[in-house]
Amino acid sequence: MKTLDNLKYTKEHEWILVESDEAVVGITDFAQKELGDVAFVDIDTEGETLSQGERFGSVEAVKAVSELFMPVSGTVLAVNPALEAAPETINKDPYGEGWIIRIKMSNPDELKELMSAAQYDKLITE
Repeated sequence: MKTLDNLKYTKEHEWILVESDEAVVGITDFAQKELGDVAFVDIDTEGETLSQGERFGSVEAVKAVSELFMPVSGTVLAVNPALEAAPETINKDPYGEGWIIRIKMSNPDELKELMSAAQYDKLITE
């Protein structure tokens, strides 16, 4: 499984890439492999302000449906438009073109509660 050192991770297998006061959120390589072939991404929270840990959508795959949770509090600014036509992009490139949402963080201090790549690696190998 691949993890990237420049990201923070949640126990629910989301990643976050901070870009100033905005951030990009997706699911990890581990999560997409566990789910299998992603068939549909349902994000109905665009424009909403959500708290850390609150559900922002779901990913449907052949094996299961997985809820998606906010790594930090913020407003959902955008949903990756490519996922509507090609949800399998999450499987092909979970840390790049397969990003799911872009948010404006309202409490960047919550990033301190997330895991580093090393901590996340430990979680998924135990």
